[in-house]
Amino acid sequence: MHFFFQGLTMGLAYVAPIGMQNLFVINSALTHTRRRALLTTFIVIFFDIALSISCFFGIGLVMKNYKWLQLVILLLGSLIVIYIGIGLLRPNKSEIHNTRSPSSIKKTTTKAFIVTWANPQAIIDGTMMLGAFNATLPVSSSTPFITGVASASLIWFTSLTLIISMFSNWFNPKVLRYINIICGSIIIIYGLKLLYSFLTII
Repeated sequence: MHFFFQGLTMGLAYVAPIGMQNLFVINSALTHTRRRALLTTFIVIFFDIALSISCFFGIGLVMKNYKWLQLVILLLGSLIVIYIGIGLLRPNKSEIHNTRSPSSIKKTTTKAFIVTWANPQAIIDGTMMLGAFNATLPVSSSTPFITGVASASLIWFTSLTLIISMFSNWFNPKVLRYINIICGSIIIIYGLKLLYSFLTII
């Protein structure tokens, strides 16, 4: 259960920062009916969980088989994770465009795929962050950890959609800024933990 909650908190800190996926979900919640916005959200969740699992079991498994690669990824991963966290503490210029433009399911699915799998930064961050953590976990704890990460994706995106659609007038750049600050701080802590794991191994 400990590793599930660790994956859950890690997953929340990973998906909550306001990036391409969240802006896509927020825009959908602001410009579509709640039912349509939830459909869009579930499509995003599917792609997000698929990416998380690929990053976690892909590079993470390779790292377990090659010690030198584990050290390299742990060091680079810790520094990148810390950098990501620091970046979230800085002012974010992302904007939400509240324009009504209904899309077909096919177009929505394509956009959801693009903001997830065609986003190089998301793939690099996921590989470094989740892959590095897989290398530090006992084999038996991998499943509950990644289950926690997947649960975080489901909980966050669904909650975000429902809350935004219910209280659309309350959300402004200042509120989204606070979300980034909290998540950035959590991610920095996780980055320091990865760095500590690296120093312990060497």
